[in-house]
Amino acid sequence: MNATAIPAQRLRLHEDVVATLIGLSIVLLALAVTSLARPADEPASRARWPKGWPTPLAATIDKPQTWDSSPLEAIRDKQGRNIALPIVLGMGWVLLVAVGGAVLGGQSAAQLLPGSAAVAGLACGAYLLAAQKLVHFYNLEYPLWALLLGIVIGNVVGVAPWLRPALMGEFFIKTGLVIFGAEVLFSRLLELGLPGVLTSWVVTPIVLVVTYWCGVHVLKIPSKSLCMVISADMSVCGVSAAIATGAACRAKKEELSLAIGLSLFFTVIMMVAMPPVIDWLGLDPIVGGAWLGGTIDATGAVVAAGESLGKEAGEVAATVKMIQNSMIGVIAFAVAVYWAGWVDREAGPRQGSLLAEAGRRFPRFIAGFLLASLVCSWLFSLSPVNALWIDGTTTGFTSRLRGWLFCAGFVCMGLQTNFRELTPVLASGRPLVLYVGGQLLNLVLTLAMASVTFGWLFRKAVEP
Repeated sequence: MNATAIPAQRLRLHEDVVATLIGLSIVLLALAVTSLARPADEPASRARWPKGWPTPLAATIDKPQTWDSSPLEAIRDKQGRNIALPIVLGMGWVLLVAVGGAVLGGQSAAQLLPGSAAVAGLACGAYLLAAQKLVHFYNLEYPLWALLLGIVIGNVVGVAPWLRPALMGEFFIKTGLVIFGAEVLFSRLLELGLPGVLTSWVVTPIVLVVTYWCGVHVLKIPSKSLCMVISADMSVCGVSAAIATGAACRAKKEELSLAIGLSLFFTVIMMVAMPPVIDWLGLDPIVGGAWLGGTIDATGAVVAAGESLGKEAGEVAATVKMIQNSMIGVIAFAVAVYWAGWVDREAGPRQGSLLAEAGRRFPRFIAGFLLASLVCSWLFSLSPVNALWIDGTTTGFTSRLRGWLFCAGFVCMGLQTNFRELTPVLASGRPLVLYVGGQLLNLVLTLAMASVTFGWLFRKAVEP
């Protein structure tokens, strides 16, 4: 009796599930490796280990460093050590995540390897451009260059067939966001207490709702999903919020690229312009730091702008921004409920209950983000030793890998952005008006709330 060969069935998990599994696995791996390398010399001393325990994984990943006249300077760190191998290994981590995503998602790993190598190389190129001394001085960071590189290549040269299977932009960013959860520690978010929560959690949803409503009903932008991702990107925490809400409202890749591009452009302007404005207005540095943290989209830009006002202001700015980052899950769920219950009902009757439909739309990778945050927050709070363990893991490895994955994701999104589809919307200028109008509202409300909370009601609680 002849046996009939049955082809093996490939595992085909949803992209959000794959991003969650890989992201959480990376966090657990990093925690385990750092724990095994626990220093024997004063492991509980913050003075001895200000950035946390050193992790062996730090030697496996790095990015090009600041350079002036020659790009070759970028392969030397501040101590003069050659970091060419860790940079190459950083690209290797991107490849490893891509292969893992392909296997779990039911794709051919061999088919996407050449394209993934090219994406990792372009991500390295974006890092290299961002590290040039003059560019670095103005904080024109890697997301801008990654997006621009992808857009130029995609719209001028075109995307080769061998490259298309590797364009996993949203997957890279979703995985990076799950890993980012390990950095969002609730004990640190609560250090500012009620003033920080009020500044972030009260103003943010007001700005988001008002901006979205104006985009749909006042500016009459045809795409509601475009209005939503612009509003979330501008009001919550930039790229992370745009990706999360974009998944909940099923926004197009071109719409995400447009929202992210606007965010990056105005982030640079606000980071440079706001500290002098704060000095000119004579604001208290603590109030100014809270204002920066609640309005500038990118965490790195918030830290840079905040530290120009002083150490305490920088810490307040970074913490307020992290409190905003913690809203990603709540905002994404609210958008999923609203889209299922109201927006999509205009196209026809809903199948099943509202909560069931919202649950299907809710970005599952956000659950991974929240789980990583809760676990690492719990471990961090147990003891000073654990706090140094978590800090060493995040600063030495996971934050670096998150940066690489975000950079690769922006390259992919740029390559997939078709400007022909966006031309009618761009020509109208309405998305720009929406972003600027929403950001002005955000600036006014956040300054008012920061002045009331940090400058008056809870002043003594936040004084250094």
